[in-house]
Amino acid sequence: MLRGRTYEEVCRNFKWQIPKYYNIGVDVCDKWANDKNRVALIYANPHGQDREYTFRELKKISNRLANALKAHGIGREDRVGILLSQRPETLISHISVYKLGAIAVQLLTLFGPDAIEYRLQDSAAKALITDKENLSKIWEIKEHLPALKLMIAIDTDKEEGVMDFWQSVKKGSPDFRPVKTKPDDPALIIYTSGTTGQPKGTLHGHRILLGILPGFEFYHNLFPQEDDLMWTPLDWAYIGGSYDALFPTLHHGVPMLAYRPRKFDAEEAFFMMAKHGVRNLMAVPTVLRMMMHAVKHPRDRYDMRLRSITAGGETLGEELCDWSREHLGVEINEQYGQTECDLVVGYCSEIMTIVPGAIGKTVPGHVVEIIDEDGKIAKHDDIGEIAVKGPDPVMFLEYWRNPGATLEKYTGAWLRTGDYGRKDKNGNLWFSGRQDDIIESGGFRIGPGEVEDCLMKHAAVTLVGVIGVPDPIRGEIVKAFILPKEGVRPDEALEESIRDHVKTKLEAHAYPREVVFLEKMPQTNTGKILKNELRRMHEKGLNL
Repeated sequence: MLRGRTYEEVCRNFKWQIPKYYNIGVDVCDKWANDKNRVALIYANPHGQDREYTFRELKKISNRLANALKAHGIGREDRVGILLSQRPETLISHISVYKLGAIAVQLLTLFGPDAIEYRLQDSAAKALITDKENLSKIWEIKEHLPALKLMIAIDTDKEEGVMDFWQSVKKGSPDFRPVKTKPDDPALIIYTSGTTGQPKGTLHGHRILLGILPGFEFYHNLFPQEDDLMWTPLDWAYIGGSYDALFPTLHHGVPMLAYRPRKFDAEEAFFMMAKHGVRNLMAVPTVLRMMMHAVKHPRDRYDMRLRSITAGGETLGEELCDWSREHLGVEINEQYGQTECDLVVGYCSEIMTIVPGAIGKTVPGHVVEIIDEDGKIAKHDDIGEIAVKGPDPVMFLEYWRNPGATLEKYTGAWLRTGDYGRKDKNGNLWFSGRQDDIIESGGFRIGPGEVEDCLMKHAAVTLVGVIGVPDPIRGEIVKAFILPKEGVRPDEALEESIRDHVKTKLEAHAYPREVVFLEKMPQTNTGKILKNELRRMHEKGLNL
C-alpha cells in the first residue's frame, strides 16, 4: 500500500512485496471470506434489481465451479475462455480458473464469430464459459475449434453439448484446495487490439495484479480510503475493466459495483453513481465527455460522492479536466500503460500537482524512461520511445506462442512500448503518439495526440481523430476527422477556422491540411477512436 504525503516520499517508502507463492483467486476472494458479512460485489442487473455478494459467498460458489471444471478435465495451464459481460458469473469464473491454476482468456461479448474463433483457436482453449445470448456465435465456429471440449453457459435451456452454469455450481462441492501457484505461473491471456496484423495473445503471470496495485492506488488518490466504492463503465473483458478496476479493488477487500447497460447512458450513469454512493471511477475520456455534454452541472441534480477519477487511453483535453474539477469536485488522474505492461505512468492529485497536457510521472515501483533507437536514455525534452525497465512484476511473460514478437518487444532490459514521448526536467512525461501514428511531415515529427488535444478546444468540435496520410512533397500531411457539435453545420469557413486554430494554438506546421467532417466517429465499445478505420476511410475516400 502506498504511503506518504508527497510524491517523493511515496516513492522512497515503496517496496515490492512479491511472495514465493501467490494466486489471484485466493487474493481477491478467499483471503476476505472469514468475514461473513463483507460485501465484494453489488450487482445492478438489467431489470433494475440489486443483489449483493459477499466474499464468503463468492468463495463457496467459485469452489463449486472449480470442482465442476476439474471433474471435466480442466487443470493446470489449460486455457478457459470467458465470454461474458459485467456480471457476477464473470467474476466467479475468473476466480475459479485461477484457483485451478488454469489460464483465463478474456473475450469481449461484442466480438463477432470470427474474432472469437481466432482467439479460441490461437489459445487452444479447452473450455468456454459464456451465456445463451453468445452461444449462437460459438455454434457457428465450433467445428473449427478442435481443442474446445467443454462449454458452460448461463440459461442454456438444456442445449445438447452444453452444461448449465448454475446447475454445474450446484453439483460441485463447496470445498476446494486452490493450486499452489507461483507469481510467474501463467494466469491470463488478453489479446491486443492488433494495430497491424492479427491480435497477439499477451500472457501474464499471477503477479500481474501485484504489479498493477501501485498504479491503481496512485491514480485513486492512495486507495483505499474509508467508504470507497469502485465502478467502471468498461467491460471486464478489457484490461481496463478487469485489472485496472475490478481485481485491485477486491484485493483490498473493497466492494465493486457491477453495472453495465448495453448502451451507455450518461444520465443513468450519474443516477447509479449517486444511488450507490460510488467514490471511485475508472473510465476513458470519451465516456467522461459524454457525461460532460449530457449533464453540465451534475452536482445540482445528483448527490455525488466521487473521491477519485482516473482515465487513460486517449487525450483528456483541458475542457474535460476543467469540467471535472469544477462540476464534480475531482481532478482527473491521467493513467498510462498498455496490455503488456500496465499502469506505469500517471498522476495522483492527492500528493502532487497535475501538469496540464502531460500524462504524469513514473508510478512508484517502476522505472520509465525515454530511450533512443539504441536503447540509451534520451536527454530531457528529446522525443524518443517510452520504455519500462525490467524486471518488473507488471510485465507480461510473453506473447502467446510467438517468441519472435516477444523478442522484438525488448531492447536489453527495456520493454519498448511503441509509444513516443518526452520527459521534462521535472520528471513529467509527455505523450507524442504511437510509433505507427507519428506523422513525419516536411522534416517535422508531429504527434497526433497534441493536434487532437488542440482541436478539442475548438468551439465547434465534439470528437476528433488525427492521422498522417501520404503526400508526394512532404512525405505525410495531417488529416483530421471531426465530429462537429450538435447544431454546427460544416462548411468551408469552419474548415478554415479549424486549420487556423491549430496554426495559432499549437504549431504552424502541425495544422490539418485535410479536414473531413463526420456524422459518426468510429470507436471501440470503450470509446477509443479507431485510427485504423480512419485510415481505411481515407484510402477508400469514405465518410461515415
